[in-house]
Amino acid sequence: MKILEPSFEIQDDLDQKSLVVRLEACGRICYKSEELISEDSAMPFVRKVAGHGHNSVLEMAVVTLKVKCSRSEIDAFLACQPKYFVVDEYDGGLLLTASIRGFREIYQRFPDNTVVTETVGFLADRHPYLFEGIWKTSDGERRGSLEVEKMPLTAVEALPDRLLLRHRFVGVTLYVNRAVTHEIVRHRPCSYLQESQRYCRYSQDKFDNQVTFIKPMFYEEGSAEYDLWKKAMEETEAIYLKLLETSTPQAARTVLPNSCKTEIIVYCNLEEWKHIFTLRTHKTAEPSMREIMIPLAEELASRYRVF
Repeated sequence: MKILEPSFEIQDDLDQKSLVVRLEACGRICYKSEELISEDSAMPFVRKVAGHGHNSVLEMAVVTLKVKCSRSEIDAFLACQPKYFVVDEYDGGLLLTASIRGFREIYQRFPDNTVVTETVGFLADRHPYLFEGIWKTSDGERRGSLEVEKMPLTAVEALPDRLLLRHRFVGVTLYVNRAVTHEIVRHRPCSYLQESQRYCRYSQDKFDNQVTFIKPMFYEEGSAEYDLWKKAMEETEAIYLKLLETSTPQAARTVLPNSCKTEIIVYCNLEEWKHIFTLRTHKTAEPSMREIMIPLAEELASRYRVF
């Protein structure tokens, strides 16, 4: 049995990677198969994910586009009620931030809309592997009259505060217990990927043949309560490992408690992070949630002027 303190990691490194590398790194957290990442693994992994319709993975990469278009084209696009999009009128057109899932799905619903066709065509030209089976150059007629420009992160971070809050997305990996993740996933505007107990077999060497738990903040180490908690975790681990001798991980996991360590990626814009911190750092919030959210809020506040 292993016991860890809760922690977090802001995905700065992935912000600088290509979309396909980011998607693979995030997607593999579900199966804890990071050891399979290689120089050539990202493309086939993402193609397989997209082909099987695993849309939650495709939410883990967002793109911000600046589109020069007419008033009528703006109105026609807004009439599509774009899902998974952050949309603002900006600089004589539109500022659009959306995940790969968002762009794929809006094209499937509105392939004749000019803004949709031009923006998805712009992305498909640059990242065809993300739109296989979705985008076809023969679909509709790309007018070519719109100016579509990808906005780099440096430009997004230079936007006015109101737009920075809405268009700058930040991914954070939380290493916490499952009680915390049960609460964090209630924040609807976020995207999530989480370590899956259904697929992870903790008796494997890559997990050191043991279950990992998060140290509870409620009990002082060495106290009678802590010793009782530790005894319960040891007994649970023994039962779980025994069940794995004859059961699948998805069956054996039914005995695992909230104290189990899990990894979850939370991906949303700064506006939603601000809302999360308002609720989850408050003195009435669940203590284990405050334990991780207070230092995370302080870290993001040191990076972004809007907090």
